[in-house]
Amino acid sequence: MFFWLANFIIALGQVTLAGAFASYYWAFKKPDDMPAFPLFSSFGRALRYHTGSLAFGSLILAIVQVIRVILEYLDHKLKASENMFAKFLLTCFKCCFWCLEKFIKFLNRNAYIMIAIYGTNFCTSAKNAFSLLMRNIIRVAVLDKVTDFLFFLGKILIVGSVGILAFFFFTQRIKLIQDTAPTLNYYWVPILTVIVGSYLIAHGFFSVYAMCVDTLFLCFLEDLERNDGSTEKPYFMSSHLRKLLKKTNKQTDA
Repeated sequence: MFFWLANFIIALGQVTLAGAFASYYWAFKKPDDMPAFPLFSSFGRALRYHTGSLAFGSLILAIVQVIRVILEYLDHKLKASENMFAKFLLTCFKCCFWCLEKFIKFLNRNAYIMIAIYGTNFCTSAKNAFSLLMRNIIRVAVLDKVTDFLFFLGKILIVGSVGILAFFFFTQRIKLIQDTAPTLNYYWVPILTVIVGSYLIAHGFFSVYAMCVDTLFLCFLEDLERNDGSTEKPYFMSSHLRKLLKKTNKQTDA
């Protein structure tokens, strides 16, 4: 029950963010065609129409996580055992269910984006999202690696900067605030606390950015496949992105 509830709350947050970011992308005249409060509008739609889909996706993930907990418990009990075959088999199961959990998280995340865009049920959204990503597998791989690297650098930069500032502050090496800085015998404890806190905050903010990137990327792929720049099917991507891809809208770019 705990895993189900925790995953449902995460799913609700993801589909809310996805709906807000998607409303920006699919607004033909930005920001005139956007809702006044996109985040609250998306949250309301998620609660009113999509709770069943979110609960179903969360349940699938929760079942896998419960199985992983059971496997960890069995592994702990078998540590004193000399049955090598049982240990090997258990290790294989743990590896398989770890991979399965990662895959389901990836699939759920993209399914929630499709739910936010089209309002379809979970199974349809998951199938459409997976098919769309597989048709653009090279773009998916490149974007995934580039964004992961940039987010990693961003976190390192933030945590490193905060850690250095905390070190100079608590060791009273900043002349401007020497009188206000506390005198500590063991300053590593507050420094480590600040570093851990800054990492958690940075991780939270970058998680929102990651959801934004994933949502806009799926919208971009849908835009390329469904539209051709004609008067009947204009591109919804920004003019800067159209110029980068050498795409034009006959109606607006003429």
